[in-house]
Amino acid sequence: MCVNGVRGSIHEYRNEGFIPQSNDSNAFFFHGGNEGLYTSKVLHSSISQDTSNNNNPTLKGKSFIRFETVTFVRTEESASKQPEMQQNTGLVEAIILEVKDKKRIGGSFLNSNLICCNPRLADAGSCKLGEVIIQKNKDNPDWPKRIKTFFAGNNRETKVDTTDVEINSTGMYYLYFMFCDPNLKGTLIKGRTVWRNPDGYLPGKMAPLMTFYGFMSLAYLVLGLLWFLRFVQFWRDITQLHYHITAVIALGMCEMAVWYFEYVNVNSTGRRPMGITLWAVTFSSVKKTLSRLLLLVVSMGYGVVKPTLGGLTSRVLLLGAVYFFATEALELVEHLGNINDFSGKTKLFWVLPVAFLDSCFILWIFSSLSRTLEKLQVRRNTAKLELYRKFTSSLVASVLLSIAWIGFELYFNATDPLSELWQIAWIIPAFWILLAYFLLVVICILCMDLGLFKKFGRFLLLWAVFCKMSRFSAYKADF
Repeated sequence: MCVNGVRGSIHEYRNEGFIPQSNDSNAFFFHGGNEGLYTSKVLHSSISQDTSNNNNPTLKGKSFIRFETVTFVRTEESASKQPEMQQNTGLVEAIILEVKDKKRIGGSFLNSNLICCNPRLADAGSCKLGEVIIQKNKDNPDWPKRIKTFFAGNNRETKVDTTDVEINSTGMYYLYFMFCDPNLKGTLIKGRTVWRNPDGYLPGKMAPLMTFYGFMSLAYLVLGLLWFLRFVQFWRDITQLHYHITAVIALGMCEMAVWYFEYVNVNSTGRRPMGITLWAVTFSSVKKTLSRLLLLVVSMGYGVVKPTLGGLTSRVLLLGAVYFFATEALELVEHLGNINDFSGKTKLFWVLPVAFLDSCFILWIFSSLSRTLEKLQVRRNTAKLELYRKFTSSLVASVLLSIAWIGFELYFNATDPLSELWQIAWIIPAFWILLAYFLLVVICILCMDLGLFKKFGRFLLLWAVFCKMSRFSAYKADF
């Protein structure tokens, strides 16, 4: 699901090269980023050049793409071929388009596969020689947007004027830097562009997650308070398992709160704060590990059927340690790096170990549940047997939901390669967070027959699902 743009709204270019489009078109391009942007709430008003202060009144309600310090550097060989006194000796274009207008770039509307205008098309008056072919939108003549930057004389560098492109229509926007002159081959780009939504720098597809993390922080807080009340009430019967559950609830609360503040910071500054992101990733990895270990030891009957794990303790801890390091590495790559910099094989290198370890957890959990159910049947412990049957049903339901959701993710990614459905993409990570919360509530109910807490736990789950479905319906309606 990671695409260019989800790392934050300031895109930096560090002496990166242009890629040839094809041998026939002589077009070279560089992908400058893409993000979901909402239309400006206040149109056609001046924007301050100071984007570092989110409280600046000229930024409120504005949605724009700004070119800051974007510089093109051509090779010395290319520059030496140009006359010193000539004004325009090379053209680089910045093309901004909404994804629905992708077919307006190039000569497809002229029955041509070319990206750049050739002499034949120029003589016919269809385009200008040496420029990218663009078919203007009749309903919005200014789009797709073209910004031209020329090299002067034999200078090696040229800079894009600091330009603000205001967004007047909600959509997924792509930015490409392109040139058609083969003499510019080897040109590099450096600098940055700033993308902003009306309410801040958070990319449109991430904005709903900030509110979601806020709600989930409250949900974990309510669960923690209820658990603490029952914890105090039955403190004489508390076992080591109950302390583990308390730790998972606390970690979940911290994880959601840290992610919320991380998103607030990105929305305010446009950048991911390294420290906060590292803490959020670590909290997430620790919580995932402890949650899986908790499911495993409960399935083994620890604290319910047997007081210790016996000789399995070292194996359980080893699996947990390996899983923590694997998921921590994957999370760091996803959130602190740019996943697009890696090939498909490299991505699999990080994803496959986590998937394999998850499979190990699932197999071990269900085999342990089977043995625990057999022991309870032999002992004829009806109450505990009924609780474990409900726990097993919950796990089976969660596994089936997970498989179905993975299928939906694959379908979603396959049918939306250009992120046209960016306004509802947030529901995919939100589902996994809600599923983990649901399983935690089930374990809390299993380990303490709580009466009122049990009823309130169901209400809390329904409330969380209702909140998410309400936001989903709202964003779907907007889309």
